[in-house]
Amino acid sequence: MELDIIISLIVFAFFAGAIDAAVGGGGLIQIPALMGAMPQLAPATVFGTNKLASICGTASAAWSYLRKVTLPWQLLLVIGSCAFITSFAGAACVTLIPTEILRPLVLIMLIVIAVYTLLKKQFGQQHIQFAITKKFLLLAAIGSLLIGFYDGIFGPGTGSFFIFYFIRYLKVDFLHASALSKVANLTTNLAALSFFAPTGHVLLGMGLMMALSNVAGSMLGVKMALKYGSGFIRILFLILVSVLILRLSYQIFVG
Repeated sequence: MELDIIISLIVFAFFAGAIDAAVGGGGLIQIPALMGAMPQLAPATVFGTNKLASICGTASAAWSYLRKVTLPWQLLLVIGSCAFITSFAGAACVTLIPTEILRPLVLIMLIVIAVYTLLKKQFGQQHIQFAITKKFLLLAAIGSLLIGFYDGIFGPGTGSFFIFYFIRYLKVDFLHASALSKVANLTTNLAALSFFAPTGHVLLGMGLMMALSNVAGSMLGVKMALKYGSGFIRILFLILVSVLILRLSYQIFVG
C-alpha cells in the first residue's frame, strides 16, 4: 500500500476517534475513507477493519469516561451484555434484511430525534441521580437490545440512537449519555468483530495502525467533552445527526 494512502487513513482515524468519543459517528469518517483508499475491498472487510480500528478508540474513551463520570456497575453490566448479544445476532442476520428497507425508517427516526432535540432546549442538560430500580434496568435493557441489534445489522447513527435513548428514558444528561453510549458501543463493536474476524474480514496491519490513531483522537474527544460538558456535546450531537440525515437522504433519493 502506498505511503500517502496509509497516512491519509491514519489521519482520518484520528478525527474519527475524536468525534466518536464525544457523540459517536466515527464510522461516518472511517468507512468512506477505507472505501475510497481501497475500493477493491469487500464491504465485509471494510466493516471488519473499521471495527478493529474503532474498538480500540471506543475502549479508550469508555475507560476515560468511567474514570471521570460515576456510573453504577449494574447499569453498565445490563447495557453491555444486552448490546453484545443482539449486536452479534444482528451481524449474523445482516444478509436477511435489505438496507433499502432500513434506510427510510432510520432517516425518519433521525429527523424526529433532531427536531425533538432542537426544540427542547433543556433536553440532556440536566442529570437526574440514578435510582437503580427494576424498571430503570428494564428500560436500559430494552434500549440496549434494540439498538444493539440495529448496530449489528445496519449501523449508521448507532451512537446517536444510544445517546438519545439514554437521555430520554434514563433521564441523564449528554455527558453521562455519551459515557454510557461508549460502553454500549464497545460491546457492539466487540460482538461485530467476533463475527467478522474468524471469517477473515479484517486487515490486521492497517486496522492496528488506524486503531492507534483512533485512540489518540478519542483521548482528545473525551478531554473536550469533559471540559466543555453537555452543552458542547449537544451541539456536536445535532451536527452529527444532521450529517447522518443528509447522508441517508442522498443514498435514498440520489443513489
